Amino acid sequence: MPNMKRIGVSTIRKEAWDKVTGTGKYNGDTLTPETLHGRILTSTHAHAIIKSINIEEALKSKGVQAIITGDYTPVLVGSIINDRPPIAKDKVRYFGEPVAIVVANSEQEAAKALKLIKIEYEPLPIVNSISDALKPNAPLVHENLGYYYCPDTRVYPVSHTNIADHVKIRKGNMEVAWGESDIVIESEFFLPQSDHLAMETRNSNAQILPNGNTIIHTSTQGPFAVKEEISTQYQSSEGNVIVRVPLVGGGFGGKASVQMEFLAYLASSAVGGRMVRMASPREEDISTWPSNIGTKAKLKLGATNDGKIKALECLYYVDCGAYTGTGPRMAKSMATNCSGPYNIENIHCDSYSIYTNHCYVTSYRGFGHVQLTFPIERIIDKLALALNMDPFDIRMKNAITEGDTSPTQAKITLSNVGNLKACLNKLKESINWEEGQLIKTEKNTIIAKGISCFWKSPNSPTNATSGAVITLNADGSINLNFGATEIGPGMKTTLAQILAEKMKMDINDIHVYMDVDTQISPKHWKTVASMTTFMVGNAVINAADDLIRQLKEVGAAALKCSPDDLDIEEQKVYSKDDPTKFIGFKNLVHGYKYPNGESIYGQMIGKGNYIMKQLTKLDKETGIGKPAVSWSVGAQAVEIEYNPKNYSYRLRKAATVIDIGKAINPKAAKGVIMGGMSMGLGLATREEFVYNSMGILENTSLRTYKLLRFGENPEYIVDFVETPDTNAPFGIRGIAEHGILGMPSAFANALSLAAEAEFDTLPISPESIWKTKTGGKYDTI
Repeated sequence: MPNMKRIGVSTIRKEAWDKVTGTGKYNGDTLTPETLHGRILTSTHAHAIIKSINIEEALKSKGVQAIITGDYTPVLVGSIINDRPPIAKDKVRYFGEPVAIVVANSEQEAAKALKLIKIEYEPLPIVNSISDALKPNAPLVHENLGYYYCPDTRVYPVSHTNIADHVKIRKGNMEVAWGESDIVIESEFFLPQSDHLAMETRNSNAQILPNGNTIIHTSTQGPFAVKEEISTQYQSSEGNVIVRVPLVGGGFGGKASVQMEFLAYLASSAVGGRMVRMASPREEDISTWPSNIGTKAKLKLGATNDGKIKALECLYYVDCGAYTGTGPRMAKSMATNCSGPYNIENIHCDSYSIYTNHCYVTSYRGFGHVQLTFPIERIIDKLALALNMDPFDIRMKNAITEGDTSPTQAKITLSNVGNLKACLNKLKESINWEEGQLIKTEKNTIIAKGISCFWKSPNSPTNATSGAVITLNADGSINLNFGATEIGPGMKTTLAQILAEKMKMDINDIHVYMDVDTQISPKHWKTVASMTTFMVGNAVINAADDLIRQLKEVGAAALKCSPDDLDIEEQKVYSKDDPTKFIGFKNLVHGYKYPNGESIYGQMIGKGNYIMKQLTKLDKETGIGKPAVSWSVGAQAVEIEYNPKNYSYRLRKAATVIDIGKAINPKAAKGVIMGGMSMGLGLATREEFVYNSMGILENTSLRTYKLLRFGENPEYIVDFVETPDTNAPFGIRGIAEHGILGMPSAFANALSLAAEAEFDTLPISPESIWKTKTGGKYDTI
């Protein structure tokens, strides 16, 4: 039998031709004439009492079918804390919050009616920053915080404060560790809120059928979460809620939680169950729907004179905005990995989730790991500078390795973490570190290099699960169905490669169901956390094993031998002793028919599942526990050219070396990493939410919210180390989020060296460099 490689081979994505020809369908591409349109009226205040809403004139507007306000739906939603009304009731807590929905025959008619709704507000004091939220007698964003229901029993809201949760990590003996430290470094850091800015804005269609079924077509990373939360909040049988998801035009975590789906459901219920489509224009997508967390951090690091880190003290304040969203889970993730990929035996960490009158938050690429990586990597560079050590050497000296423990005191192995030192050594070559970290050019500019290490573990429920179903066609080809949505990284193709390798067949004969339909697709927790290939991959392998067992069993009846004597390859079941003795899949897929017409077995269906193994909750007081199955580690570098005359810079190179475990689809993997690197450089150099003194978000369009443009990108270098994870399909590790993680810190380390100043606040623009260097005073006429 031929030995064809199916993994480790760059493979064109299954959906590639549909996407490049424009025939691939997204949620907004299918409209029917009878579909109604919903538009949202949003708050013009960051914090105010809603004194009255007058909808009488708007109701008379042409084409309007219904208008609903917060009185229509008194429930509170939220996957961690039930603290958010889908439509604001009694008061608004952030600029852009939904206060009413107009449902009309067309989007234009709905938009016109929005302008006729009259709302009287009574402004309230604004909590416009983390510092404001923590002041004594600060205004309360949530007066009834102590009475909210918490679906996640591991969060601990503090009544009569703006603190939504507090996570503690206590490892080792800090008093002894400080005593053993020859040098102590302290610094404060700040990262602002920012936007996901996926190409496809949030959109959902909902219809409530006469038989009681609710059909929701939506752009989401969590179709099963939508199904469960709609069912729970509106007291419908879960079996009556059907969620359908086609291709998703990007998410980056921004579509992981249930958001617009609530409003689409309510809009449909207000018009007798008719299909209602809701889609946010870009400005609304930025200001109304959840963003990335903002973070204020303070770190204190103790080390010996030879660079061995002895103690780490961390204090994180996470700006969750007006509602928790998934903020507390990201704050927890920051705490559990606060050391970065370093062996630090003594750690004291407090991570607080804070309410403000800013946009609320949800998962964002990296899930809090950018926010923990930036401070730890900046302070390690400061330590290297103070000790006159090479930044590479100090990282190599403290790199985490087998036999160490994580901040939560989980055991570290080569299998569950990988090889950081190998990544560092390969990065050193990739970025040509030996030529020097700082080079002055003939143009009187400065070329500088900065590095950063990273690690990331997923943050999932301890019972997160995935399933996969395999069926066969009459020609022996295979159909694969699972519940992960295709949001861009190409995981559907990766999983087809895994199945093709397991079944020893051509990937072109693996047909993947590209959409997700919760009525027919096996459940997958969510397409988040860089865990889809790991979780669904294990389910696919188990389903393949189930199918292979059946094929061998019925093949044994046909070939008159024991199943143990058989193997499969190239869509055949064959004898190990005599490969010329075989029977094709196509003769077995619906059972086997003997020459006399008698038939046995029936249709073959392979099924498999996977559930997270041996994860535990964290101890409330110490943080001891096992919150993740594994980590992915890597090292990154950024090379810049800095002009000290006008405080400008140019991005020259950016490099990543990641321990990928096993590269299933190398070219696709490099593309995913590069996309993350570009996103990280955007956070480093320009992306931020800008709130004015009234808490109004001022940059809600692509004219004012600046992204890294194509021509501003540097040369990208991506390389891999392969240390297999023994619990993963073919040893793979998660990579989808990791390209973003160390870019801001590597850039800040390079710029701090070049400009001879410390940059601990993101983003770092030429203006911020000028202000740091001159105190904000004009130095030219």
